[in-house]
Amino acid sequence: MRTFKIFFNTIRSMSFKKIMRLLSLVLPHPLFSLLSFHATVQAFTIAQKKFPKTASNNGIGNAFRHALWSSFIMMYCCKVSSPEKALDFCKRITDLHEELFPNKPLETKMDLHNNKIGMDYFMELLPGIHRQFFEKSFFIDALVKKMKDAKVLKNLDDDFGGHLVYLEDK
Repeated sequence: MRTFKIFFNTIRSMSFKKIMRLLSLVLPHPLFSLLSFHATVQAFTIAQKKFPKTASNNGIGNAFRHALWSSFIMMYCCKVSSPEKALDFCKRITDLHEELFPNKPLETKMDLHNNKIGMDYFMELLPGIHRQFFEKSFFIDALVKKMKDAKVLKNLDDDFGGHLVYLEDK
């Protein structure tokens, strides 16, 4: 019930233009949209448990949450469609999230980078595992390990390649 309330309040706070933008992506892809919503709830819940102090701000838990979120979207959508279609939708929905709920430029760069890390990690695993057999634990465990090498993003020119990035607490 709490999840529905958060979702409803989020939609209610959006402008008509933003709602239309969201609908233009989700209506043509109802199954992907439902799976993405499920992935969102799952990733948020797991990140809150693992990183209660930083999952909802710009800390290391946020980096984990974004990478996990995009990995989960890929995992769920690949179970019902091709990896290429899942990747296209995942990129579009995660990018749209940043557009609809804008942050400061450095925060946006961090979120987009970590989303890409999650998508790339899924695609990296794909050749070795049939897409129907992916499990959440594959991503949780691996991303927790990646947290050990996470880098602090300090300016827009920073490029940390395949590392998760986060912002320092102030």
